[in-house]
Amino acid sequence: MLERLITLFYWLNVRTWVTLVIWFAARLKVDGLANLPRSGPVILVSNHFNLGDPPVLTYVLPRRIVWMAKQELFDTPVIGWLFRAFGLIPVRRFEGDLKALRKAQGALKRGHVLGMFPEGTRSAGKGLGEGEPGTAFIALRTGAPIVPVAIWGTEGIKLPRDAFRFHGSRITVRFGQPFALPETKRATKEQIAAGTREIMEKIAELLPAKYAGVYGASGHDEAAAAKQEG
Repeated sequence: MLERLITLFYWLNVRTWVTLVIWFAARLKVDGLANLPRSGPVILVSNHFNLGDPPVLTYVLPRRIVWMAKQELFDTPVIGWLFRAFGLIPVRRFEGDLKALRKAQGALKRGHVLGMFPEGTRSAGKGLGEGEPGTAFIALRTGAPIVPVAIWGTEGIKLPRDAFRFHGSRITVRFGQPFALPETKRATKEQIAAGTREIMEKIAELLPAKYAGVYGASGHDEAAAAKQEG
């Protein structure tokens, strides 16, 4: 019953104010949406420039997304209630939040799209940062297909100031081909590290080169040099 109420609340909001804000504030270009499976569990992984990224992706996808979001947002009185009503999963960033991981796996078992930003924070248009291990851990534990997505054009948006700028921002959303990490219940650190790199490189391939960050050619060179110096 609760799940049905959350789903109803989700779509009522997506089809009203979310659609209205996106229609007013952005000119969207969407590529590769057909790569998203129409049903079944999916882990949606994206770069993260701006607070506007989740609403844009929520608007674009024809399926409900169960987003993972930082715990701090749920601690705010009104916003926290709305996020829970929207079905978001709170997560303590940069630490092993087992409760959040269990909820994420539960969402996938129910056949939902699990939305994740593997960087764990916004990069403000500076390019991809290092991926956190949580996404790869969930992917390895569940074997769920992963759909990489790149979004850009949101990096200059200031919310809430720009929420109703008439077609002010040109935003591109690009979906890649689904892939999967080999399912295992006892993932090693090496498997998680390799899976994290694969996930981040798939996202980097979809982004313009200037946004690839540490997963672009220059980023690889700098990382290799730093490793040698260390």
